Amino acid sequence: MDNQVVKFVRQKDFVLEKRLGQGATGNTVLLHDPVINERFACKKYEPANSEHAPQFFDLFVREIKLLHLLNHPNIVRVFNYHLFPKQNTGYILMEYVSGMDIGTHLLISSDNINDIFTQTIDGFAYLEKNGILHRDIRESNILITSGNVVKIIDFGFGKQATSDGDYNKSISLNWWCDLPNEFKESIYDFRTEVYFVGKLFEKIIRELHIEAFKHGDLLDCMCRIEPNGRIGSFSEAKSAILATDFDSDFSSGERNSYLEFADSLSNLLRSIEADAKYHSPASVIATKLEEIYRKVRLEDFLPNPTAISSCFINGAYKYSKRANFEVNTLKNFLTLFRKASREKQEIIIANLHSRFDAMPRHTQPPPFMDDDIPF
Repeated sequence: MDNQVVKFVRQKDFVLEKRLGQGATGNTVLLHDPVINERFACKKYEPANSEHAPQFFDLFVREIKLLHLLNHPNIVRVFNYHLFPKQNTGYILMEYVSGMDIGTHLLISSDNINDIFTQTIDGFAYLEKNGILHRDIRESNILITSGNVVKIIDFGFGKQATSDGDYNKSISLNWWCDLPNEFKESIYDFRTEVYFVGKLFEKIIRELHIEAFKHGDLLDCMCRIEPNGRIGSFSEAKSAILATDFDSDFSSGERNSYLEFADSLSNLLRSIEADAKYHSPASVIATKLEEIYRKVRLEDFLPNPTAISSCFINGAYKYSKRANFEVNTLKNFLTLFRKASREKQEIIIANLHSRFDAMPRHTQPPPFMDDDIPF
């Protein structure tokens, strides 16, 4: 029975609602699925010049493979695909993004420029973490939904980087800004992605005379033409944004409560398994922490400090048995977290996640250490 081919022969019908756009490699239409009452964007691979169809078909398949690896709120989702290799064509069924490109959105409403910037950095930080280069960063490939959610689209030139050879500049596009100096060495890496995202926001802010943007210093570091002077990664950019938000939105007392808790958690953890995920919903985290506090409120130190880290990390990790976690530290953090607005809670969680991102990762049990216990 194993390894038998499972054939799905039932035809699936969609309702064609409208055409969304025509590009060099095909066209995209809006389809409606009446069974589940959902709309999908369907991209058909059909180059304007039919002679190019065999040449770029592998790029189309690669785009499908990349999108199947991704699941992030700021990156367009792919749900299904249909390939016809003999005809050098195929279809991708994707999330329908009802909105407009980033430049048009900010032209109409620039008040949320900082949130749009943060979401864009989050999306590209996720791509960076998964080793995926977009390689075609421009206004038309960053959409904003009607609910003000950033969606990074069009991975037709995307590439998964798994070795040093994957960072060669093997593409020649009609770039819309000054080129970074690493192009002289035929290099395109994640610092290059940082540069183009920075230049995109610099261009929009300058042309639209946006004054509400509060990450000017970070943007300057992203836009430096020399790669060695540029901020090194989207992860660093994300940390810089979080630091700015924390400093501007939190009092010194709130910040001290956070730092005391975050430092205690950092001192406890030694390394995190590469496949581990994070718990994100603030309500879930708060409930778990309150349950722990009720059981230890009469103690000076937590009998089992790993109970705290398990509230945030969904997966395996290593911790030090010599680390202590004061109950009063947990109490002060809970007071901060309970009183914080939803936006502040998300900033707190994002800051903790940023700390976890910076920790060592392991894909198998690390060598035995006397002061470490696997969990």
